[in-house]
Formats: sequence, C-alpha cells, structure tokens
Amino acid sequence: MSKNDPYAALRFREFNIFLGVRFAMVFAWSMQFVVIEWEVYSITKDPLSLGIIGLMEVIPAVSLALFAGHIVDQKEKRGLLMKCILGFSVISFGLFLLTWPRVVGDISTHVVLYSIYFLVFLGGIVRAFLGPTIFSLFSLIVPKKVYPNAATWSSSVWQMGSVVGPAIGGILIHWIGVHWSMCLIFACSLVALITLLQIPKKPILNPKIGENVFKSLREGIKYVFGTRVILGAITLDMIAVLFGGAVALLPIYAQDILEVGPQGFGVLRAAPAVGAIITMFTSAYFPLNKNAGMKLLAAVFGFGICMIVFGLSSVFWISVMALFFSGMTDGISMIIRQTILQLKTPDHMRGRVASVNSMFVGSSNELGAFESGLTAKLMGTVTAVVFGGCMTLITVLLTGAVSPKFRKLDLRKDMEENEKLE
Repeated sequence: MSKNDPYAALRFREFNIFLGVRFAMVFAWSMQFVVIEWEVYSITKDPLSLGIIGLMEVIPAVSLALFAGHIVDQKEKRGLLMKCILGFSVISFGLFLLTWPRVVGDISTHVVLYSIYFLVFLGGIVRAFLGPTIFSLFSLIVPKKVYPNAATWSSSVWQMGSVVGPAIGGILIHWIGVHWSMCLIFACSLVALITLLQIPKKPILNPKIGENVFKSLREGIKYVFGTRVILGAITLDMIAVLFGGAVALLPIYAQDILEVGPQGFGVLRAAPAVGAIITMFTSAYFPLNKNAGMKLLAAVFGFGICMIVFGLSSVFWISVMALFFSGMTDGISMIIRQTILQLKTPDHMRGRVASVNSMFVGSSNELGAFESGLTAKLMGTVTAVVFGGCMTLITVLLTGAVSPKFRKLDLRKDMEENEKLE
C-alpha cells in the first residue's frame, strides 16, 4: 500500500460501513440540535435558554465521562455502540412527540420546554458513552499504519454530517416545520442502527477485564496527564471551543441581527462545516504530520480571528465567510488532534483516554454554548462573541510561549514507527 495513498483507509470495507454509521448519527444529532435550538428560542426569545440547552447536555456528559470510558474498555464495542444509537432513537422519538401539536395542545409551554431540557439531559448521558465507543471501534477496523488517513476521512464524514444536518434542518423547519423534521431525525437513527449490523463483533483488547473501576480510572487519568502531547492538544482545543464558539448564538444572529430567517440560519450553521470539509479533503492529499504543533497553534489562532470578524459583522455574506474560514481552521485543528490521540493511545486504554478527551473537548462545546448564552445575556450578543474570540487568541499565545516542545511537535516519526509494526 502506497505511503501517500489518500484513499488508504477507504480500501477497508468495514471502515466504509463505519463511516456510513458515523455520518447518519452526526447528521441526525446536528440536525436535532439545530431544530431544538430554533424551537427553544422561538418559545422563550431568551439567549440564556440557548445556553441552558448546552448545560443540560454537558452535566451528564462530564459527570459520567470517566465511568463511561472504563465501561467502554471493558465491553465489546459494536454492541455498546448499538445501545448508544438505540438510546438516541428513544430521545428523538420523545422530541418528535413533544413537537406534535396534537400531543402537546393542552400542555403548557413551560412543561414542553422543561421536557425538552430533560430529553437533552438524557442525550448527554448517551453522549458520554458514544464518543469513547466510536473512538475505540475506529482502532479495531483499520490497521495502525493508516490511522492518520482514517482519522482524516472520519473527521471529514463528521463534518459532512455537520454540514448537511444543520442545512437540511434550517430548510425543513421552513418547509415542513419542527415536528416532521424530528421525524426525519428519528428515521436516520434507525438507518444508522441497521447499517451497524453489517460490522461483526470485535475482540476486547483490554487484558484487565474486571479491574476495579477506581483503579482503572486513575490509570486512564494518569496516562493522559502524563503524556504532555495529548494533554496540550486537548487543553488548547478545549479553551478555544469554550470561549471561541459562537454557534450557540446563531439563532439570535439569524432572527434578530442579520434577519435572515430559518433558511439563512441553516446557511450560517452549515458554513463552518463546509470550510472544514474542504480542509479535510485537502489534507488527505497533503498530510499535516510535519510541524504539527505549529500548525495546530496557527489554526486555533486563525479560528479566534474569524470569531471576532463574525461577531462584529452585520452583513450576512461577511458573516458566512467568517464562519466558513473558522471551519477551515477548525478542520486543521481536529485532524491534528485526532491523529495525536490515535497514534499516542494504547489499544487497551482507548475508552478511558477518549472519555477524558470528551470531558475536555466534546463537553466544551456544550459548556461553550452555556458560556455564550450567559455572556450574551450579561454583555450583549456581539460583545460576547468578540470577547470569546479574544480569549482564544490569548490562549494560543500563552500556549506557544510556555510550551516550546509543543511548538516543535512533529508526527512523522510516530508514523514511521507504526509502519514498522505492521
């Protein structure tokens, strides 16, 4: 197999099935989040309510993350992923019922709103297990020598789902309404479940089955905090997403600032992912392994600049382009971070390392949503977005200044060592 083959990972049938499952789930989840955002803000007209959506999801996701990582390392991965998808399906069906006028016609608005928050909370429980399970299954269906290429395609599919989901969500809110949009989301989860059945069960590589849960968790935490490359990558991305993410405030921009309605909302929501997809397809031909540390720092710095431009813009297409370029820089960050995690994590510890990563990075999306909603409530929407972008720039400068080893990070040596092991 060619060392620079941009389609190396796609030559494995199970990986293609895995990508199909991941696309269906990301499409469904991102579309569901958009539909919920729109419905909740339409009910409340309060920016803080958008932050509460993120908070309701992040509380269980963070609280259960380490325990979920332990379970993932102890259990068969395909079966665990099926249970996660089933859980998401139940939640989607519940939201489908909550947005059905015939069902909720006599129920007060507050009851509907709190019920939505409750289902989002249950979704956070599913999220705690979903990320580590997907990360662990990934490593069982492709050989180590194609991990970086597989990470690129997996991230690309994730971004494709993030593009199509919000765009279709915005369009369908306008065409068929929130209720039937939720019906499509439920159907997508069933498609993901059926597709996953084509992947056979996988062996459990953890030699310490039945290990005491607290000892297992300590081992996972110790490994992450003892591996500075992993710790630096996920910390940098966590802070950037926490302070620099303006996605949670897009309903406010679409409805009140730019005044572009649900279709414009879909375009705004999809713009970052379109930029990320372009970056990721390009990186399949031009890998990012050389000087990875400096590239990661530059990408996150560029992301912060884009957030400041978006926050200050009152012109729709300028806002779209700012979000588009933020997606391009975020795509670089995602690929490098995923490659670091895949190359530096032992097979028997993938669930626990992924769970720590989800606490740092995955949950920072929801915490960022809460932070954005809260700061928008306190200081105004535009000021909140600009403040977040500035905090991202400061974080990058501090990271680069205090960690020269991270600046000099190069992943080519790890790639060569993995090829020798095959």
